[in-house]
Amino acid sequence: MYTLRRWWDRYWAQVVLVSLIVGAASIAKATQGAALFELYQLVTRPFQSGPTQQEQLINARVLELQARLEELENQNQKLRELAGYKAQQKEQGIDAPIIGRSADHWWQQITLGRGARAGIQEGFAVTAPGGLVGRVMSVTSNTSRVLLLSDPSSRVGVMISRSRFMGIMRGSSTNRAVMQFFEKTPDVRRGDLVTTSSISHLFPSGLPVGRVESVDLNKNPAPEAVITLSAPTSTLEWVVVYPSHANPE
Repeated sequence: MYTLRRWWDRYWAQVVLVSLIVGAASIAKATQGAALFELYQLVTRPFQSGPTQQEQLINARVLELQARLEELENQNQKLRELAGYKAQQKEQGIDAPIIGRSADHWWQQITLGRGARAGIQEGFAVTAPGGLVGRVMSVTSNTSRVLLLSDPSSRVGVMISRSRFMGIMRGSSTNRAVMQFFEKTPDVRRGDLVTTSSISHLFPSGLPVGRVESVDLNKNPAPEAVITLSAPTSTLEWVVVYPSHANPE
């Protein structure tokens, strides 16, 4: 007994330390380190200058709610703009959301969330605030595929609104298109409004298309003008669809 007491007096500190280490290791294993992390947070909290874990979570939640609120406000603004645009049109079109758009064909095609059941047919004109967007190429019961004016394969009969000089406009996979004139010396200026022409077989006449950005009268085989499209094709979320014979203006 005396020997055991002497041994304890000599080694008690080491025994307690080893016991604490073994106990801490067992707790860490059982809680996957959570208890030690909480202990560390408790001990070091007075020395921490930044927000605590709980404060970080609360801040993150606040930022998430703010982002959601901003997105709802933006969507509401888009719908108000669409409602105002429709109210200005003589013909009552079919409003349709854009539900599909490939990154590889961003300037070529869009897919609408309404189709034959809503009354949309192939050949219908697709418009948005700003003017003409494109033409319906194919329709299913609940969707429609639209060929955009910015597609390089798109061809539209257009004219300079001020001087009535006509030509053909083709897309260029950007928010700009190229108008090729029929006449050798057209009356065209930078800033001129461009609309669909009266001889267009695909669209009603007088639909706004864009404005002249630059002119090359020496271009062969015919003079050309670069047209900035007036509808914000790259950021559209909703459009309005009309029969090809109807003129919303």
